[in-house]
Amino acid sequence: MLRLLSTLIFAMLVGVGYAQISSVGIIGTATPGGWSEDTDMSQDAENPDLWTLNITLVNGEAKFRANNAWDINWGDTGFPIGEGLQNGPNITVVGGEYRITFNAATGAYFFDLRSSDIGVIGSATPFGWDREVFMFPNADDENQYSVTLVLKQGEAKFRADGGWDVNWGADNFPTGVGEPNGPNIPIPQAGRYEITFDKSSGAYSFTELVDFESIGVIGSATPGGWDAETPLTRDGGNPDVWRGTITLTEGALKFRANNSWAVNWGGTEFPNGTAELNGGDIPVSVPGDYLVSFNTKSLVYNFLLIGNYTTVGIIGDATPGGWDADTPMNQDANDKSIWRLRVTLVDGEAKFRADNDWTVNWGGGTFPSGVAEQDGPNIPVLAGEYRVTFNSTTGEYNFEEVIEFGQISLVGKSGPFNAWPEADDMGARDTYLTKDEDNPQIWTLNSVTLRNFSDDTDGGVKFRAETNWTINWGAVDFPAGVGVPNGPNIRPVAGTYSIQFNSLTGEYLFGEPVSTRSQILDPATIKIAPNPANSLVNVSIDTDRLTGAINVVLYDMTGKQVLNRKFDSYHNIQFDVSQLPAGMYAVNITNGQYLIGKKLIISR
Repeated sequence: MLRLLSTLIFAMLVGVGYAQISSVGIIGTATPGGWSEDTDMSQDAENPDLWTLNITLVNGEAKFRANNAWDINWGDTGFPIGEGLQNGPNITVVGGEYRITFNAATGAYFFDLRSSDIGVIGSATPFGWDREVFMFPNADDENQYSVTLVLKQGEAKFRADGGWDVNWGADNFPTGVGEPNGPNIPIPQAGRYEITFDKSSGAYSFTELVDFESIGVIGSATPGGWDAETPLTRDGGNPDVWRGTITLTEGALKFRANNSWAVNWGGTEFPNGTAELNGGDIPVSVPGDYLVSFNTKSLVYNFLLIGNYTTVGIIGDATPGGWDADTPMNQDANDKSIWRLRVTLVDGEAKFRADNDWTVNWGGGTFPSGVAEQDGPNIPVLAGEYRVTFNSTTGEYNFEEVIEFGQISLVGKSGPFNAWPEADDMGARDTYLTKDEDNPQIWTLNSVTLRNFSDDTDGGVKFRAETNWTINWGAVDFPAGVGVPNGPNIRPVAGTYSIQFNSLTGEYLFGEPVSTRSQILDPATIKIAPNPANSLVNVSIDTDRLTGAINVVLYDMTGKQVLNRKFDSYHNIQFDVSQLPAGMYAVNITNGQYLIGKKLIISR
């Protein structure tokens, strides 16, 4: 609540206008002038909100302030990166040589350490793969480094001296031992982490610094009444957002933290509003199934009523039925708000509607994706074949174009030919996959022998289309991952594998070799939930070809088998991963004749 109040005060100051700011400086016990004198920063010639400074700091505290006075000042708890708030707390500083950048419009700051030989880099880090954030050496142990950062969902690695000659990675999270040139470390949950690394052993840890262990709803409108809390699940991409699908009755409810009344929030508005600390009960006037979300930072909450629709379809002159007849979509087996369809469309317009009637319909003005509104405008559509996804609760939609290729092949020095293809070899060094007869985006190969990535300085493999490099996919992960256009080389472990590749999504899986009578099925026919998981995993299979006894096998990213379970049928498949370390895993599900592969993330 205090943070929200500070934000509002800061916004009021912005409204007054930063034209009144003639200087910005840094002040505090960590700075040369202590708390008595500002060390002035330099204003950027092109962006007047941006201020920079090269400076030596000592262990202590600091704040930013304007005009050498306390009327406008910024502070926060984050270091070396944060977002300063008006009258925020002092920033705790670790001594060192820095280049400091500060944005007076947003409060964003960065104390960029200039002298460390170890950094953390990756899509999960503030600067992505473009540059690392340097880590702080331990004064008592030259091998130990640490830094506290806000991370996104993604991947990370440690590297030395700002280059890739020496780098460490592994499959495990939140702790593990990094190997030289090892795989990317998966970061399944966005949040603020204290990161440690030992360059002598490669040991690392990511310890999340959480504000709340849990968030839930409680009250007469909830399934547990005022006696038992209904927990929400933290959003993987935003650590401040908690969500859940809950059946509510008429009554009242509140949000609370850590399964206790010590910290709770209430409000007066429904179905959405801004909560207050220790506020009143939120009234629930309309019973039903709701998608609930609550942001512990902004305190904004939403209750989206989930419509109980028999059908949802797409209609319009861009669709096969024109404006006269809906083309029905397929409802997700695990989430009744999600509807999907693969369809060929022509230039024109379209809308989504429920139960073949205009009473409930959705439209939006953007293509190929957007958020549709009830009775919104027609969606402009370009001709093509698409995989259409629509959420009838949130209104989110996406038209993903399906591109059919004539050939998909595997190439690389770690492949069968022990060499990368040359421009004039006419595909002679490509290993060709087979297109699925029912789904032209699914490509398979029953058996291929690969070499270790580490055996070759330019090793690895990639997928490419039409025997040229115009369209190719890669990612470092093995044996499963999601290839991206022009991505890095896949790093295999020596062995003989079957291959499954989805040219629409980039998903790939290297599994156990299968007989020529076996077929690899579309991974879209299997749903794994939850994913990421930390204990029980449920598997839902939507195909009549995977019948009889089922074998479920999990492999870690080194190709090691870590779990093998047998089930009498594909109904009610559930297995426990609570004893496995956090990280990324490949899941193979087979009945001996058909095989499906998916990727699973285990988080702790």
